[in-house]
Amino acid sequence: MYIKGVNLGNWLVLEKWMSPTLFAGTVAADEYYLPRHLPREVYEARIQQHRSEYITERDFAIIKSYGMNAVRIPVPYFIFDDCPPFIGCVAELDKAFNWAETYDLQILIDLHTVPGSQNGFDNGGLSGVCKWAKQPESVEFTLTVLERLAKRYASRRGLWGIQIINEPLTETVWDTFNVQERYEPVDLELAAGSAPITFEFLKSFYIQAYRRMRRYLSEEKAIVFHDGFDIKQWKGFMEESEFKNVILDTHQYLMMAEIDGCEQNVNAYLNYIQEHYEKDIEEMKSYFPIICGEWSLFNSYACGQDTKGGKTILNGVAGAKRDVFTPEEKKDIYQKIAEAQLRAWEKGNGYFYWNYKLLLDPVNESGWIGWDAWDFGKCMALGWFPKQADS
Repeated sequence: MYIKGVNLGNWLVLEKWMSPTLFAGTVAADEYYLPRHLPREVYEARIQQHRSEYITERDFAIIKSYGMNAVRIPVPYFIFDDCPPFIGCVAELDKAFNWAETYDLQILIDLHTVPGSQNGFDNGGLSGVCKWAKQPESVEFTLTVLERLAKRYASRRGLWGIQIINEPLTETVWDTFNVQERYEPVDLELAAGSAPITFEFLKSFYIQAYRRMRRYLSEEKAIVFHDGFDIKQWKGFMEESEFKNVILDTHQYLMMAEIDGCEQNVNAYLNYIQEHYEKDIEEMKSYFPIICGEWSLFNSYACGQDTKGGKTILNGVAGAKRDVFTPEEKKDIYQKIAEAQLRAWEKGNGYFYWNYKLLLDPVNESGWIGWDAWDFGKCMALGWFPKQADS
């Protein structure tokens, strides 16, 4: 099965920039601090309303109409409601399976956050902190969450697979991301000791997770692991016959290409996609089936300013006040880079676009020019993204 999917990000794992009103009246920058800045009843009401309205049955019908055949659903480590003050969300995931099976969509469950954070990103739930791998009790808890997910959904027709952990931040990119500058920690004591995750640890953890999940999952269900932002690190990994239906996930964003030195123009993007995305997948596909689990059309060129690798608005720096391109010019930019990236993913086994939707108003709220390229529904509506043939 060639995967053509979208992420349902910001539904069960929150990202402030994608839904700012959820954080209104607080200085909380991430999901960890939101319940610590709101009265309990206010927090519960906001979360419950958000979850009931942000993604509904209707969205699964729409996703299917776009020609998609899968969704990747980020879930938090507190999904089973055993980590106060957070509110669990397994009931929502149960509903998602019913909707997916109704519309013949497959689900990749993605464990997006862990206690102590695996990356220090805002989407990791705790900005500026990366200590999960140094906390044995947190590592063990993560393994038990993966086991429980595998056991609960093993027999579901709509389960395509489970992703072990999202975007662990490894030594390869620790300095590049400069997490504590990009996502300033609130509590310096809590953040002290944050460090990159070693590949030695990560490989051991992936093997443990595979074995504990495979007890419940048949070989038809995929077990997916992220490359830790270094796709070539995985040559020769899990080659033993024990390991069945293991998928390598790589996340490729043009804003990361910009950090890597890619010039900010269409031709440079197209060349980078061909020279890096395509060639890396070609090189690695003899070792694993490969998906691009996150990517988008977002780029600084279409924003009309250098976003510093997507940092500007996230760090409080105002974005462009007006479009520098006409709608026709912008459509041409996005169509070209969409088609180039889709060709790259065809070298592997598929993709999941980030993200299905976000709650921004770039028309009335100044500074969001270009950021709507993260919104798959808008990309489809405006013809930026080519409609996919029905699967």
